[in-house]
Amino acid sequence: MSETLKNTLLFATVAALIILTGFVQSWNTALFIINMGLISAIMALGVNLQWGFAGLFNVGVMGFVALGGLAVVLVSMPPVGDAWAAGGAQVLIGLALGAATIAGGILTYQKMAPGRNRTLALIGVLGVGFFVFRYVFDAGVEAIEGVNSAGTGYLGGLGLPVLLAWPVGGLLAAGAAWFIGKTALGLRSDYLAIATLGIAEIIIAVLKNEDWLSRGVKNVSGLPRPVPYEIDLQRDPDFVARAEGLGLDPVIASSLYTKLGYALLFLVVLLIVLWLAQRALHSPWGRMMRAIRDNEVAAEAMGKNVTARHLQVFILGSAICGVAGAMMTTLDGQLTPSSYQPLRFTFLVWVMVIVGGSGNNLGSVLGGFLIWFLWVQVEPIGHSLMSVITYGLADDNALRLHLLESAAHMRLLTMGLILLLVLRFSPRGLIPEK
Repeated sequence: MSETLKNTLLFATVAALIILTGFVQSWNTALFIINMGLISAIMALGVNLQWGFAGLFNVGVMGFVALGGLAVVLVSMPPVGDAWAAGGAQVLIGLALGAATIAGGILTYQKMAPGRNRTLALIGVLGVGFFVFRYVFDAGVEAIEGVNSAGTGYLGGLGLPVLLAWPVGGLLAAGAAWFIGKTALGLRSDYLAIATLGIAEIIIAVLKNEDWLSRGVKNVSGLPRPVPYEIDLQRDPDFVARAEGLGLDPVIASSLYTKLGYALLFLVVLLIVLWLAQRALHSPWGRMMRAIRDNEVAAEAMGKNVTARHLQVFILGSAICGVAGAMMTTLDGQLTPSSYQPLRFTFLVWVMVIVGGSGNNLGSVLGGFLIWFLWVQVEPIGHSLMSVITYGLADDNALRLHLLESAAHMRLLTMGLILLLVLRFSPRGLIPEK
């Protein structure tokens, strides 16, 4: 079987599974899988850029996805005027003082000669700067969070179109990646993994606790959407007439219409990212990155700046994850910091890359759709399977109840089983790197 035919059959199989879902369950479920599959494929492309191209073991995907979600709030939500009046200026001044303290510490360390005086001066600059920063910043935060804390209690955003938040999410993630890369990319791969995971947890902790920024665990809901609201479509006589003309209930038709709108937007982004990733893969830059991945010592001997190239690809991959995070938060319609978990936003994305084929962009897209489909469908399938296995047992039978309750864990078992099977029988993934 030719490689092209094999790849076509793999994608056709995944498409057939999603279409079957539409017929057996509902087209709303099928479109939900498609939309999240598109977003997952973009995340997988970002991780593949880092791991498949450069061999960088980034276990902090969750943090970059969360920064993309934060960008949607900062860009699209309207500003809260009362909060800005109460403490907005103080918070900005406090952040400026914090940045000035860090800059002062760096200058002190660089300009003074090593010794006791430099140490004392550094302690003095950082100590005084920290207390001044906290004094100004905390007062502003307290004032902001005291403004209608149940409804707002944060500064809000810029009130711009939500689609602008997607590239801004990439920029936020790229900025964080630059900071992380400057400090952690010199580490060995296992230490890099620990560092990226730790920094991702710090990002999530900030989102959960800094209410003035993103309302913390109270969440930001009602985010603007790039597609019409279902209720607005249901109130449109023309839309209702068209839906009834097709034999559809207007409520179901409005949901399908909205999800199709999201799917088209997400598809455009995926095609752009995939096209750029393919161009990068087959360019001299892509060949250089793979040469560095395969043998850093030889690449350095040939005059390549390995650390700079690693930083470059780390920023690019993280930016793609940030864009995907902004898209996902737009689809959800709310920012929920507590929902960002390593299992969902790091481990699962890595499974997509490994199963699809590390180093192959098409493999990452396939893995994104396939693994997300299984993640959604395995639990209901597992529940049905347990019902069949326990058929004939009494409703209150202990074994039956235990198996039915365990069906929720089927998705975790399935992900591990698929990963083991692929690593055993196709260690390079379903669509291996050429």
